[in-house]
Amino acid sequence: MKLFVGLGNPGAQYAGHRHNIGFMAVDRIAQEHRLGPWRARFQGECAEGRLGSDKVLLLKPGTYMNRSGQAVGEAMRFFKLTPEDVCVFHDELDLAPGRLKVKMGGGHAGHNGLRSIHAHIGEGYERVRLGIGHPGHKDKVSGYVLHDFAKADQDWLDDLLRGIADGAPALADGDAGGFMNKVSLRTAPARSSTSKPKPAEAPSTPAPPPSKEPETAPAAETRSPLQRLADKFR
Repeated sequence: MKLFVGLGNPGAQYAGHRHNIGFMAVDRIAQEHRLGPWRARFQGECAEGRLGSDKVLLLKPGTYMNRSGQAVGEAMRFFKLTPEDVCVFHDELDLAPGRLKVKMGGGHAGHNGLRSIHAHIGEGYERVRLGIGHPGHKDKVSGYVLHDFAKADQDWLDDLLRGIADGAPALADGDAGGFMNKVSLRTAPARSSTSKPKPAEAPSTPAPPPSKEPETAPAAETRSPLQRLADKFR
């Protein structure tokens, strides 16, 4: 069994925040694969089902971000799972918007949700890092993550979430590479090979060289020798 955890803050007022992209990811997985319904459980909301041949539990902790580990630890203990069975979807400031990376183990890099999970289950779990970009200065981070995605973000965000749903069965099966390939097909689709190539410009025909003006033939002499002699003395 795999435990997919989406990180975020509960409540309608937080639903569209950048910090809640983890909730959005598991919501889209549940929607596209018809998992559920969502039920209150393990200090949060859960939906169960299968992705391919793998049984999966989706979890959205209801404890707020900085106490997410409480819900994750409780669900793990109930199903007798190990940290390797857990995959956490979370926002990542250090990745450009729309970028995604999968990582197993490592530090929490100051992320409050991961910090709490570290405290409850250790660091040996899988993470799907969902890029939201950085506001440019650390003093702006709190206001940035606790703010709705801009309208201009909606296209790439929808592509990313659709790709995550497409690749979820591969991720549940332990195929991180296959998962990322599915995401890439949504976020960076290959260019169509049926597009017609631009026609090459026809070489310009050189202009013919200007025709040489014919030299004017000298006029024939019509005066008599006497008239020509007389002209010399004028």
